[in-house]
Amino acid sequence: MSLPLSSPLPSTSPTHSPPSYQLLHIIPTSLLSPLRPPGHLHCFSLPLRLRVSLQSHPLQTQESSDPSSDVKSPKPFKNSIWINPNNPRAAALRRSSADFRYARLAHISSSLDPFPADVPFLLSSLPTTPTEPDAIIILNNMENSAAALSALDWFLQNLKLEKEVILFNVTLKVLRKCRAWNDVECLLTKMLEKGIKLDNITFSTVISCARVCDLPAKAVEWFEKMPEFGLSPDDVTYSAMIDAYGRMGNVEMALALYDRARKEKWLLDPVTFATVIRIYGASGNFDGALNVFEEMKALGVKPNLVTYNKLLEAMGRGGRPWQVKSIYKEMVGNKILPNRITYSALIRAYSQARYAVDALAVYREMRRQSMELNVVLYNMLLSMCADVGYIDETVEIFEEMKGLQDVCKPDSWSYSSVITAYSCAGNVAEAERMLNAMMEAGFQPTIFVLTSIIQCYGKAKRTNDVVRTFDRLLELGISPDDRFCGCLLNVLTQTPKEELGKVIGCIERSNPQLGSFVKLMVDEETSEELLRKEAEKLLSSISEEVKKAYCNCLMDMCVNVNQLGRASVLLNLALEVGIYSTLQSKSATQWSLHVRSLSLGAALTALQAWMSDMTKAMEDGEELPPLLGIHTGHGKHKYSERGLASAFESHLRELNAPFHEASGKVGWFLTTNIAAKLWLESRAPVDLVVA
Repeated sequence: MSLPLSSPLPSTSPTHSPPSYQLLHIIPTSLLSPLRPPGHLHCFSLPLRLRVSLQSHPLQTQESSDPSSDVKSPKPFKNSIWINPNNPRAAALRRSSADFRYARLAHISSSLDPFPADVPFLLSSLPTTPTEPDAIIILNNMENSAAALSALDWFLQNLKLEKEVILFNVTLKVLRKCRAWNDVECLLTKMLEKGIKLDNITFSTVISCARVCDLPAKAVEWFEKMPEFGLSPDDVTYSAMIDAYGRMGNVEMALALYDRARKEKWLLDPVTFATVIRIYGASGNFDGALNVFEEMKALGVKPNLVTYNKLLEAMGRGGRPWQVKSIYKEMVGNKILPNRITYSALIRAYSQARYAVDALAVYREMRRQSMELNVVLYNMLLSMCADVGYIDETVEIFEEMKGLQDVCKPDSWSYSSVITAYSCAGNVAEAERMLNAMMEAGFQPTIFVLTSIIQCYGKAKRTNDVVRTFDRLLELGISPDDRFCGCLLNVLTQTPKEELGKVIGCIERSNPQLGSFVKLMVDEETSEELLRKEAEKLLSSISEEVKKAYCNCLMDMCVNVNQLGRASVLLNLALEVGIYSTLQSKSATQWSLHVRSLSLGAALTALQAWMSDMTKAMEDGEELPPLLGIHTGHGKHKYSERGLASAFESHLRELNAPFHEASGKVGWFLTTNIAAKLWLESRAPVDLVVA
């Protein structure tokens, strides 16, 4: 007698007492026995607790009352045979096919997955006991690690198995799919206790599981155990180990395996190539990363999203934004959609290189797609916009941050970048307003913020505010560093002559040696010999990263007060100690002066020295090359009212120099040797116009 459909399910069972269910899967017996009509669902051979209405059951749609209906296999076997649907025996032929058998076993797997605790109970209730091949198919299609382990135990207890290792390996695959590493180790222990001989498939599955679980140390541990079992790794295992050793930081071993893979022509997957690219990028071998990418494509392995992302990150880290653009263009051309990691890599690369237009385009695309940026990316964009003078964009990004969640709200660095943007523009009122807003938000001004504020006051020639802010820095217990002193030097180059003493006093309190040298430099009685001697001591005592900035500022000061000889002394000393090692270059076809990293005063001093060098070369009978060039770059100097290129062009006109801006070569001024020779012969000994 059947139970009415509306009857409640019994709460207890003579053999099992599981938790209550609202809807349970039913295993259609038509999938187990081909002897029953395909449209018949035999519920009554199953336990009473599984008799559930089929009218709304998901399995109902997979079988109909039509005798010709069948469960479709998601992936037919290779030896599948087409059956004429008009054949009267079509349904019977389908039920006896390999596809049908696979489909019904796969369906059993999906029916077992939701009920790990009931798996033994359900398997025992099947009308026919599965065979060993059936057990393999059932396990292989399972998605629940707990259910798979329970099914394995039942098969081990109830089936006569010839190759137990196969069932264990298939179960390990399910655990890998579920990323259940703890269960993997427990199952391996069980295999060893039962005396089951582990094979290559066991190890490759375990190693790949450790890989997907992001446990490279475990992958290495089991890889190094293989010789104990008399096993040699195959190509698949070696491929996984390149990735594992790379993640472990064992670069030498990872690259050794990769070199072997190339020689022996192993089949490597895109993830392995991505790992090698990451290794090369992290070690600073950016050409090596590109070579791996090209080798990958030459071997016929198509780069995937992970590969492209790793390469973009490597090129960004290497400061190669032009290659980032090219790689991204190729990626999009290959119909690979970028994700958040892709866009983040692009923003990092473009922001660090100050490719402002490209960085902002990526930022707006992320916003259009509602992708979240973290505070680090926001701060990169803010810093870039501040440095290149994009005031409106700086404010736009900052205001957007203020409306986001707490994790993306502006931090101290965010406020610092906005203050820097206003300071570089000389907008004192807005810089002060943002400083007050920063403090109201709970952030104390840092040395970077106060450096920007002092720079802003210096640009506005508000010397008293410079001194007041300096005093505030000391009150906050902040010690001036070399960069801060460089800021004071820069302010000194913009300070009216009658107020120089106030700023020099701040410099002297920050760095007594630097303060003493500046006093000597502004003293008209100081000899060039003494100046050189003290400058040599100063440059030997400061850090490498600020030497060029100090020299730039000091030469600016000399040019501003018309002490051109002293500027030349400083330049010659800087050249001797290698501070301006790339200032001049010579080839058979062109001599060049590279001033793009110099301040205006330093660049003008370098120009005079270069003209003197060319004049001496002509006097010594040396032929000038066909072309002479000056490279100023095309961006704004960080603290200059005008770009270096435009200021330099103006100075060349004042000197009546025959250099003209080259078309197609932005930031280059070129002339011929004939024009240069005529000009050099006609110029006065000292022809430098004060900046």
